Amino acid sequence: MAEHSCTGNRYSADALFQLANTLLQQTGLVPKMAEAVAETLLEADLMGHSTHGLQLLAPYLTELERDLMTKTGEPEIIADHGAAIILDAKYLPGPYVVRLAMDTAFARIQAHPVVTIVVRHSHHTACLAAYPERAAKRGLLMLLATNDPRAKIVAPFGGLRPVYSPDPLAVGIPTHGDPIIIDISMSSTAHGQVLKAQREGKMLPHDWLLDNAGNPTNDPAALSADPSGSILPLGGLDLGYKGFALGLMMEALTAALSGHGRADEPKRWTNSIFLQLINPAAFGGIDAFLREIDWLTEACRTNPVKPGNPPVRLPGSRALQLKAEQLAHGVALDTLIIEALQRLSKKYGVPFPTGIAVRHLQGV
Repeated sequence: MAEHSCTGNRYSADALFQLANTLLQQTGLVPKMAEAVAETLLEADLMGHSTHGLQLLAPYLTELERDLMTKTGEPEIIADHGAAIILDAKYLPGPYVVRLAMDTAFARIQAHPVVTIVVRHSHHTACLAAYPERAAKRGLLMLLATNDPRAKIVAPFGGLRPVYSPDPLAVGIPTHGDPIIIDISMSSTAHGQVLKAQREGKMLPHDWLLDNAGNPTNDPAALSADPSGSILPLGGLDLGYKGFALGLMMEALTAALSGHGRADEPKRWTNSIFLQLINPAAFGGIDAFLREIDWLTEACRTNPVKPGNPPVRLPGSRALQLKAEQLAHGVALDTLIIEALQRLSKKYGVPFPTGIAVRHLQGV
């Protein structure tokens, strides 16, 4: 393939990290927390999850300015049973809280084959796909779920009134190669995708929403109507009862287990968190685990497809490939995100990085 150079909406990953880290610290967040947040937001953009990447920096800074995101301190241990821990994060930044919980679980996984940590009163955790790779590379199976007990976005299957949030679940599965990284919501689409379409003046690709009269629609404005419409559960009009059931399970694992949820009628931005690490070595053994997973992934990758269709792609493979490409050639950002970051740079007097010229193969 021929090479070509392009200058545009690409920026050094290091430069974007420094920008976010500086802005967060300038707004009062202590360095170790600012670094955790900046790294997690950047990781989301590296993996192509732009709705939960640096786009979130502006609302995070607003929360810090209003003292709605806690700037210093540590989560309170409510109960510690060795293999099961409950924390009150006191609205500390979610990326710091999740990383702290993971580090705690890593330290205990040899003594306890399964470690479960639930957290209440965390601030927003950002992109869940940004976390499981660390665990999977250690040969551990990881489950991470969150809910937003303040948000009412998804209606129960058959209902009109939104009751709960999209309730994402991330899973990391180790293999001999790149890990499998799953990140899905229990709704037909993520809330961030609806907001993105509305900002860009676009319709959604499919009828993933219901308006407030119960009619299926692809118009993102349905969610901002009064009264609000809703996002359909995962499975849509045909199989949404399955997504509804999974949403209830996520609500039980996050809000109910943590002891803080919708019954408390929270008024501020918060997440309840469920984290579980499983050590395959304590069960059938890591060799048997990897043998099975490797067989399964190879059978999926090599599965025949209809002529002209692309090969089967495993969850997370495109995100990890994109991450490697963007680390090498620069991080591509949407124009709206760049403009928002430039406004923040001007507001706080922090230099904005210069776009970089990159050389890469066409089609990368």
